[in-house]
Amino acid sequence: MTAFAFTIWVWELTNQATGLTLFGLFLQVPQLLITPIAGVIVDSWNRKYLMIVGDMVSWLLTITILLIYLTHNLQIWHLYLAVAVQGIFEQIQELAYSASISSIVPKQQYSRAHSIGFLLTKSSPVIIAPALAGALYAVIGLAGILIIDLMTYVIAIFSVLLVRIPQPTITEAAHSHTNLKQELFFGWRYIAARPGLIAMLVLASLFYFAQNLSSSLFTPLILARTSNDTKILGTVSSAAGLGGIIGASLVSVWAGSKPRIHRVLLGIVSAGLSQTVLGLGVKPLIWIPAQFCSSLNFPILSSAAQTIWLSKVKPEVQGRVFATRSLFVLLALVISTLIAGPLADYVFEPAMMPNGSLTPILGWIFGTGKGAGIALIYVISSLSMLLVGLGGYAFRTLRDVEIVLPDHDASAE
Repeated sequence: MTAFAFTIWVWELTNQATGLTLFGLFLQVPQLLITPIAGVIVDSWNRKYLMIVGDMVSWLLTITILLIYLTHNLQIWHLYLAVAVQGIFEQIQELAYSASISSIVPKQQYSRAHSIGFLLTKSSPVIIAPALAGALYAVIGLAGILIIDLMTYVIAIFSVLLVRIPQPTITEAAHSHTNLKQELFFGWRYIAARPGLIAMLVLASLFYFAQNLSSSLFTPLILARTSNDTKILGTVSSAAGLGGIIGASLVSVWAGSKPRIHRVLLGIVSAGLSQTVLGLGVKPLIWIPAQFCSSLNFPILSSAAQTIWLSKVKPEVQGRVFATRSLFVLLALVISTLIAGPLADYVFEPAMMPNGSLTPILGWIFGTGKGAGIALIYVISSLSMLLVGLGGYAFRTLRDVEIVLPDHDASAE
């Protein structure tokens, strides 16, 4: 709810896509820098307490923003700074959470566990938060929403305290390197020795680069096409949450058959196709079903991909290996976030104005005026997602990753 309210506030203040994409940039750059060290921390420290620390820091940042707001001194840079600090501890928390799954549930339930996590942390908030924020904002204002935010962190912290999260057995081989530099590069050496994991890493990086390029421009696209109609934005956003809920529910009921890589690749193709339709559309009648269909695929493909990683990587080294994976994905996210706003504001939007350079060629497809250039970038990035998914089938190392690469516990079985 807080993020939705701040998004509208920044857009009304700047009326530029760059102002919104900077949120993602200030979140991702600190995460990119901390990730190598975060992996070592997660494999060395208690993962349960690391998750709690992440929520405690977020609680402190939220109350700081609330106090600044109540004194009428809140500025955009305050939000950027808060997001940057939160990003550091959020990355550690996320790695600790991901690496804890294999310690909590049996291997056969990895996919279901991930889908339930996706349902609770990604999909449900998206469908509930925009509508709830819109309704409550007029009644209790931003301060009231921030107070609710503070209460939810308290609930989260006590919930984790009540849960038993076993720590993996740390073998001598897993921590045989006392040199910090060697520890930082352990995850890369582990992946580099397994071509299947390299292929999964390249796939994730390419997919999230294209996906983030479009998702960074989703809010500016809808607002620009609707003259800043936040109700339509909330409705389309809720459609994304509903799609994610149904997708995650399907996975939680039926984990799917092997090989899982097909669900990953076909999910990418389907998401790219749906987002292409959204970018070409100009009305909610097209945006809502397209966003629903796109989001339906994400819990399916992400749970399948995460299950492959959890099955192939030893639990005691998952912190460092997953950190390396996050490092490459975050690098892709940072680059796409960095270029998304300037491309929209200074290249494609002017080119798609009534007298723009691209209007004679593409104006009949995307229209002209505000939002047309953003729509063009959105479609290009969505088509790129589709090509990434289809292209994955051309590489045997990726296509047969579950056959060629043995599970981490194969010898024990």
